[in-house]
Amino acid sequence: MEDIPLDAQERFALCDLFETLGADAPTLLGAWSARDLAAHLVLREHDLLAGPCLVLPGPFQWWAERRRVRLVRRSEFGWLVIRIRSGPPRGFFRVGWVRSLANLNEFFVHHEDLRRANALGPRTLTPAMEAALWRNVCRSSRYLSRRLRGAGLEIAWAGTDQRRTVRGAGPTVRLSGSPGELLLYLFGRQAAARVDVTGPAEAITAVGRTHFGM
Repeated sequence: MEDIPLDAQERFALCDLFETLGADAPTLLGAWSARDLAAHLVLREHDLLAGPCLVLPGPFQWWAERRRVRLVRRSEFGWLVIRIRSGPPRGFFRVGWVRSLANLNEFFVHHEDLRRANALGPRTLTPAMEAALWRNVCRSSRYLSRRLRGAGLEIAWAGTDQRRTVRGAGPTVRLSGSPGELLLYLFGRQAAARVDVTGPAEAITAVGRTHFGM
């Protein structure tokens, strides 16, 4: 699969796992099952009205969630998986930077949401995937940590000399791990991410109470 774009690799692997585990498999997303997650992914790419509302606050997000629940009720799980596997529709989700950043992040994180809720641990990723995820961590980390107050933040790719200062004000916490684990942490999956958190106690407390992610 190395000649397939990285976001497509994650898309196909997630679809394979959907089919292996079934519609009722749990995820890391609260009460969401695999069926709920699949409906979310279809809505994101194929519902031109509700898709953009997924990242908007308040009533917009609430309305999009209502559309997702309706999709869950009306759609067979197999159909949802086929729809996801068919790839992004023409338009925005086929733009190069969207595929390499937003789509790769989306499918990697949700793939891990399903894996880790079903006792499947971290994978051994290809060097190309690791490098792409590190680029995405560096590009996304400031936005994903925008709610952090009272601490600075640094990220470090464990086992390498790669590091990035995300927020420089105040006592600084370092998050150290592989790129995929750092991405999970910054997307709000702290409990599942294998990341070392080091720094002054008060800064670690500030990071611990922060809601990371979208």
